[in-house]
Amino acid sequence: MSKKSSNVSGIVLLAKQPGITSFSSLFAVKKALETSKVGHTGTLDSFAQGLLIVCVGNMTRLVSHITSFDKTYEAVIKFGEETDTLDPTGNVTETSELPLLSDLNKSIEKFTGPQLQAPPAFSALWVDGKRASDLMRQGVQVELEKREINVYSSELLEIKTKEGTSINFNDDISSGHDITSQLADSSNTRVQYARIKFHVSKGTYIRSLARDIALDCKSRGHLTGLLRTTVGSFKLENAAGYSLLKPFTIDQVVENERKLDNETFDFLMTEIKTKISDVTNDVATECGFEIAVIKDVYLSDFKNGKKLYTKMFVKEPEKEGKYAVFSEGQKFSGVFSFENRRFKYEYVISEK
Repeated sequence: MSKKSSNVSGIVLLAKQPGITSFSSLFAVKKALETSKVGHTGTLDSFAQGLLIVCVGNMTRLVSHITSFDKTYEAVIKFGEETDTLDPTGNVTETSELPLLSDLNKSIEKFTGPQLQAPPAFSALWVDGKRASDLMRQGVQVELEKREINVYSSELLEIKTKEGTSINFNDDISSGHDITSQLADSSNTRVQYARIKFHVSKGTYIRSLARDIALDCKSRGHLTGLLRTTVGSFKLENAAGYSLLKPFTIDQVVENERKLDNETFDFLMTEIKTKISDVTNDVATECGFEIAVIKDVYLSDFKNGKKLYTKMFVKEPEKEGKYAVFSEGQKFSGVFSFENRRFKYEYVISEK
């Protein structure tokens, strides 16, 4: 990496590979763009894979906004065993019989909608000034208060039975088969693994969903694979490194994919350089900003922090709140607050 960090700003959609931490994943972005100023908008555990939104340069100011976006995941739950971490890195603490498919379907439906969820004890949440996970590793038992979440939708995509038979419901939908009747025919089937699609609100722990669904269908379970496919309107298929991910299936998760080699790492860096993007009007609106377009004749004044007046904008700001500022050519230029008819700079995006 260059000793002198570049002043590049932008948003990188990064396809995190399984087997590495979110922090380690940022190294490719830092090296490709020659900058140390990066921040991601939601950690994925090392065993997980999928979409990381990485804000670079001045765009790191958007991290807290993007973190609040809803998210979509595909999760593989292994039944019959619960671990202390509720994921494959932990120690097995409870065992049980595998659940019936009919009970599993009812439980998935039950845990759809607004609900109170108990976060995992092994989590990054703070308790008395310490992370809950650190306290648990020190032998201190932690019980975290339940929090309001929303599971907007859930869908069973695939199962693997006790006998090792795989049923992929997603494929059956595309081929026009009657899923309802197939579920009815196999309702007495015992399920060892299930792949489920969840669309959830901020703050939802998929590990906790795996635990709670398993308990509700008279079993035990833990999350053994996770793929994040969307964050707000951002999609995994548009991410750098997406082509390096193998199809996310139960078998792929069980096989435990390898880490990146040097050749694929170089490919990933090349994609990062070509796929870094700017903030758009849609992204700014999704972040909760009002939109302001500054006249080109006043753009340099804004860039240099000079006093702002309503006449400087194509449409005069009316509502109070924070505004994302775009040039007439739709280049994101910064953010200001507008309260009591007064402007206050939040930040300005430096030119590359």
